[in-house]
Amino acid sequence: MNTRNFISLLQDRWAQSTAVCVGLDSDYGKIPEHLKSGSVQEALFLFNTALIDATADAVCAYKIQIAYYEACGAEGIFALIKTAQYVREKYSAIPLILDAKRADIGSTNDAYAKAAFDVFGYDAITLHPYLGGEALKPFLDQKDKGCIILCRTSNNGAGEFQDLLVDGKPLYIKVARQVKETWNVNGNCAVVVGATYPKELEEVRTIVGDIPILIPGIGAQGGDVQKTVQAGKNSKGQGMIINSSRGIIFASKKKDFSDAARRETLKLRDEINQYLS
Repeated sequence: MNTRNFISLLQDRWAQSTAVCVGLDSDYGKIPEHLKSGSVQEALFLFNTALIDATADAVCAYKIQIAYYEACGAEGIFALIKTAQYVREKYSAIPLILDAKRADIGSTNDAYAKAAFDVFGYDAITLHPYLGGEALKPFLDQKDKGCIILCRTSNNGAGEFQDLLVDGKPLYIKVARQVKETWNVNGNCAVVVGATYPKELEEVRTIVGDIPILIPGIGAQGGDVQKTVQAGKNSKGQGMIINSSRGIIFASKKKDFSDAARRETLKLRDEINQYLS
């Protein structure tokens, strides 16, 4: 198997003028009914591959939220693996993010890393910083794999801990500095900052420099595209993985769902690019 470097794949996609990440939050209960004549695994896979075929030329990455697949048991996990295989075989230039938000002690993270990268076949994973760099080492040491650290998340209750002051600064600032100054030794780190917090996004961008930022919260969560791009772009006018999930994949629940998804993906791509110029 050829080595895939997450950051290099991202940079190549950004060079094609797209910062859109389509989130395959494939909730079985919400996918179109006409796909459900067979097994759960088949339905999820058919849904995902139709979306991928419709949007592959317009994305910088796909982000798969593992919870929706775990909720379907073994069939869901097989669909998650098959989806990764499909992208790697048919659209090998597109990086794959596993949104699993893992965090544990180092020996357990060895197993989590093996599952995400070797078994499931993904190029990057979202991670909690709470256990510290020593615990994250099994991920950070894999130079070709992306380690996407939660920094300032998009949910309404994010500030409960993330805004707590550490040496007079909010905790998310401490996390951003730790990623930039200590954890990114292999150049494989990124951070998560929600589009719903553009002020904080701008602060984090100033700290992390050109490090990629995964930005959820566009679409159903109400993040503003213009504010997001202006706050989140790096010195090269790139560096953003702007994710939309429900607003794209459930734009229609009828047989035209993939056409609707493409339309929304292109709309978001073009809106982002408008504010980059």
